[in-house]
Amino acid sequence: MNNKTIITVATTGAWPKKENNPNVPMTPEEIAEDIYACWKAGAAIAHMHMRDDQGNGAMDKNKFRRTVELLRDNHSDCDIILNMTTSGAASFPNEECRYEHIVELRPEMASYDCGSMNWMHSGLFLNPPAFLEKLGGIMQENHIKPEIEAFDPGMIANAAYYLKKGVLKAPLHFQFCMGCANGIPGTMKNLIFMKETMESLCPGSTWSCFGVGASAMTMLYGAVALGGGIRVGMEDNVMYAKGVLAESNVQFVQRAVRVIEEFGKQAATPDEAREILSLK
Repeated sequence: MNNKTIITVATTGAWPKKENNPNVPMTPEEIAEDIYACWKAGAAIAHMHMRDDQGNGAMDKNKFRRTVELLRDNHSDCDIILNMTTSGAASFPNEECRYEHIVELRPEMASYDCGSMNWMHSGLFLNPPAFLEKLGGIMQENHIKPEIEAFDPGMIANAAYYLKKGVLKAPLHFQFCMGCANGIPGTMKNLIFMKETMESLCPGSTWSCFGVGASAMTMLYGAVALGGGIRVGMEDNVMYAKGVLAESNVQFVQRAVRVIEEFGKQAATPDEAREILSLK
């Protein structure tokens, strides 16, 4: 599988709205159709967020359920891996809403943000130790593989601690979140540092990365060259290039496929990604 690169598409996220880019999918109907189109284009994993009726990020298990139902009912051939967020935005009303949807729907993967931080210079991204221990147990009980989102190297160290404590189980899978405000900047030097830190503290782990804004292309090429997976999509960037709005998430996936193939590799299918990630 050394010649296979996993593409994750993050279609929606919690912040970009139609005024930022009219092509951002917001409703369960739009998100389900977008995930299907991205799967056809070469994505193996879909990282899922939901929005409320005002377009704000929401942990609404009914919207998660509706999106999954639409995807399965309308596109039964789609075997994409679903990876649902458990995001730690301080605006969410309680901790339970962050994991109720994964307990009910039991996706193959879910995000596990391995630390707290200031967010976008205006808020808090809260993932306290007690919550992370509880979430790790919930994921193990429901056979959901954590995607460990690391915004700085300290979060990799946190993951190593929770692995030693039994909250997480090997092999781990990391998503290096590069270029986010208040997180580690998205440079090749920093990506190599994150990869080497993971290999030192959590040997045998797999990894992927994405870059926000100006670091997006550097991280795309870096991930392919260094043997990781790549995440693309409008959660991370609403611009396809400087001054050019993205037409769709498919456009990002298609570019990732081209880069992977030009490098002499192939985009992994969902089943190949399952093998790489040791999914049951």
